[in-house]
Amino acid sequence: MRRRPGIGGLQTAATARDQYRLLGENVAKLRTDLMKEQLATFRSQLEDFARKHKNDIRKNPTFRAQFHEMCAKVGVDPLASNKGFWAELLGIGDFYYELGVQIVEICLNTRPHNGGLINLQELCDLLRQRRKGDRGAVTEDDCLRAISKLKVMGSGFEVISVGKKKLVRSVPTELNKDHNAILELAQAQGFVTVDEVERRLSWTTGRAIDALDTLLEEGLAMIDDGHRDGKRRYWFPCVSSISSAVGD
Repeated sequence: MRRRPGIGGLQTAATARDQYRLLGENVAKLRTDLMKEQLATFRSQLEDFARKHKNDIRKNPTFRAQFHEMCAKVGVDPLASNKGFWAELLGIGDFYYELGVQIVEICLNTRPHNGGLINLQELCDLLRQRRKGDRGAVTEDDCLRAISKLKVMGSGFEVISVGKKKLVRSVPTELNKDHNAILELAQAQGFVTVDEVERRLSWTTGRAIDALDTLLEEGLAMIDDGHRDGKRRYWFPCVSSISSAVGD
């Protein structure tokens, strides 16, 4: 018959477990301290790098994007505040603040045309036109970073993906799956018809008209009835240019 462990054996086992636990905690603390030390070293090296290349970071958009990637890897956000080391050294906080203000102005000016939903690429092009003295120095990455800061401030700005395009929304419009499906379908020509929506998406007439009417009410679509075939076109400025709409 197998004997059960006595009190001494149980105490020995408990002591061993406590020792293993303490050993594990010590190892974990050593690893944490080592990681903190490595991060501190990386951040110091990042500051030295920023001092050395600050002009490239300010003027070269590709270099600036790569610098942001390096910052993210060590938990540094140069845009977290307009004050402090990074803002004083690089001035990029002011750069993105200025971009943010210009993005708001462009979205407000184009809202009567696009209903508050603008193609990210078009927004960047308009920004470059506005910053003529600094043409080409603003990238989509810069726009996205500036918009992310606007979003943090609760301004209602948001970037959404529809198909292969990224759209910037500056009004609190709620788009459901049907609306997104129509916007994605419109990317090919800039417009859709009720027949096309029914055929391509396998929808009923009622479902197609309901979704299109909602997009019209939100100001995201424009009606074009001037065609020989008698079919109404629903144009979407957020996925097409004004020139393409006029040219057809």
